[in-house]
Amino acid sequence: MPVWLREYSWRQTGSTVFLSLPLRGVRVTAANIFCTDRYLKVSIPPFLFEAILYAPIDDTNSTAKIGNGIIFFTLYKKEMGMWDSLTLAHANKEKLQYLRENAVLKAHEKAKEETEAKKVAKQEHKKYALEATMKLEEAERKRIEDLKEQERQKVTKELELWKSQQKDVEIQKKVQKEGELHEEVEQLKEKKKEKNKTRIPNEETSKTRLKPTKGCHGSYSIFSENLKEEQIPAPRSAGTIKINFTPRVFPTALRESRVAEEEEWLHKQAEARRTISADLSELEDLKEEEKNPDWLKDKGNKMFATGNYLAAVNAYNLAVRLNNKLPLLYLNRAACHLKLRNLHKAIEDSSKALELLTPPVTDNENARIKAFVRRGTAFCQLELYVEGLQDYEAALKIDPKNKTIEKDAEKIRHIIQGKMQNC
Repeated sequence: MPVWLREYSWRQTGSTVFLSLPLRGVRVTAANIFCTDRYLKVSIPPFLFEAILYAPIDDTNSTAKIGNGIIFFTLYKKEMGMWDSLTLAHANKEKLQYLRENAVLKAHEKAKEETEAKKVAKQEHKKYALEATMKLEEAERKRIEDLKEQERQKVTKELELWKSQQKDVEIQKKVQKEGELHEEVEQLKEKKKEKNKTRIPNEETSKTRLKPTKGCHGSYSIFSENLKEEQIPAPRSAGTIKINFTPRVFPTALRESRVAEEEEWLHKQAEARRTISADLSELEDLKEEEKNPDWLKDKGNKMFATGNYLAAVNAYNLAVRLNNKLPLLYLNRAACHLKLRNLHKAIEDSSKALELLTPPVTDNENARIKAFVRRGTAFCQLELYVEGLQDYEAALKIDPKNKTIEKDAEKIRHIIQGKMQNC
């Protein structure tokens, strides 16, 4: 139940009412104040204050201040005059209830009007912001277009200037070339004149050297000699050049190839062909894909996943016969032998996989971890716990953060310690 506050003090002027509401022993925080023109309510749990005012007030401009254990109200009257009391006296319950409900309705209507006004103001603000943004974008677009136009005009002027310069340069070159050609022609004329002067003999020598004959076959002159001297040389003889290329298996050029890797691949292919040809009598009934070690490995993996470990072992066996250099074949077959309790064979296949997984690099870390764990598991199942612990520790060196291997290794250590204590 709320505690009603009955103690308050008030004073007035012709236009203002000052109301002081004390809150003794209560730490005043933000209060819930509801005020209309005729109704005032203050709620500070557990205290409650309610008043039906004597006359209407201007609730929009009226104020309330909270501090020092007091709420101080400044209420501005709508009509000038002095009140007989703060609250409406001699009012029955029905009238008080009506005034209270009417105040609440007015407050709701006022809040609704304020909400609508805020909504309209917000829309107007958005509209103004949109228009301002559009104006800014239009100004920016116009500025960019002006810059583009200026740049285009600048480039056009530069291009026209360059064209005119090129035209002037071509004219100068043409004039210079014509002058050089004219000089060459003059030089050739002078040379011909000098040559003719040196070759024309005097009348006396010409009479002794030249003998007139009948017909044209036996006669000769200086013109025939000049023609012989200026004969065009014979054309060059034609020939062919043969180019022999080094035969290569790979289509790339030798300078772009990795010779060592290519030779290793060819060696493996030749070894695989020899293996297939050696067992041709046994493999001739197989399909072409069944002669592929990778296909057989995938088939063995599927058999292992379905729990058919014997079929998986047979697939891995045939793949190993076709290619005994793939460590994953031995590693997967070791897993099948573990399931079938062929522990010695599991140890043998794991060891073979570790031999092929050399040198130890980052790419084969997972495969080496599996090989150590599977061989260590086989050792432990044979009760060779020391050897098994060594393999687990080797796997931990590769992957120290593997919690599963670390737990299994700890179990093996406890088993070894228990056996030593029993001894």
